[in-house]
Amino acid sequence: MSLLELRNLRVEFPTRRGTLVALDDVSFSIAPGEVLGVVGESGAGKSMTGAAIIGLLEPPGRIAGGQILLEGRRIDNLRYDDMRRIRGKQIGAIFQDPLTTLNPLYTVGRQLVETITTHLPLNPAQARARAIEWLERVGIPAAAQRIDSYPHEFSGGMRQRVVIALALCAEPKLIVADEPTTALDVSIQAQVIALLKGLARDQGTAMMLVTHDMGVIAETADRVAVMYAGRIAEIGPVREVVKQARHPYSAGLMASIPPMDRRVDKLAAIEGSMPRLSAIPQGCAYNPRCPRVFSRCMVERPDLIPAGPTDAACWLYAPGAPA
Repeated sequence: MSLLELRNLRVEFPTRRGTLVALDDVSFSIAPGEVLGVVGESGAGKSMTGAAIIGLLEPPGRIAGGQILLEGRRIDNLRYDDMRRIRGKQIGAIFQDPLTTLNPLYTVGRQLVETITTHLPLNPAQARARAIEWLERVGIPAAAQRIDSYPHEFSGGMRQRVVIALALCAEPKLIVADEPTTALDVSIQAQVIALLKGLARDQGTAMMLVTHDMGVIAETADRVAVMYAGRIAEIGPVREVVKQARHPYSAGLMASIPPMDRRVDKLAAIEGSMPRLSAIPQGCAYNPRCPRVFSRCMVERPDLIPAGPTDAACWLYAPGAPA
């Protein structure tokens, strides 16, 4: 059974010039212990999807259609206070910049203990012991001494580890990780990725991993959803999408990854740029940039269609498509 399920999620931003659709009919599920990677260019809707799941959409953004279900219970229509109780206890969030998550005025220990005592039936002494245990698990050396340090006394990589401990200390069933390794150097990135993978495997935590780094996805995720202009372009097992992407956009993303086994003089690039929300073209949103565009792509917007081991929102896989 799915731990998280999105059904036809639609997010809108009302403006004076009309309504902008930031997410349009997004559906996917994540099973316990599964890591779903979500990739795409800036503006594709990756972070917006995460914000909708954890109930932190920036106003005037709002969920205008569809449903978000956590363990079969609908959470997209809850009151703010009810959603706050779910955040932390059942859904943990890891953001790109640890300084936006940590309060600079409190020690990291106080922040961890507050989170643990809010969501778990532990007294302050037990919560402090649990906090030290979590700091050790995420690789903070001398955790018993460092627990009373302030966020600015940690390096960037160590702060991000503290953020991960903060997201996980109440033992949530789902983690939404939005670019969790972007601000870190490569060696720390690898350690953080190994940590997240281990937690998913050992504790059965479901994880939505938002990133633009295909290397992180290939290393961490079980399945990957490729997003473009607020929709899912392709979704399937990570190995299939990396090795033989079906959607022309996914294929373009994969082709832009530099090969490790040979030297290339020029990297492949996708011509053009992602359309603005106010100017999404008719038909398939990718049609102005697509090397395999044909007439139907210009007028009809495709839903996800089975394309072998993955599903792709592309008319190339519909019956009667040109070869």
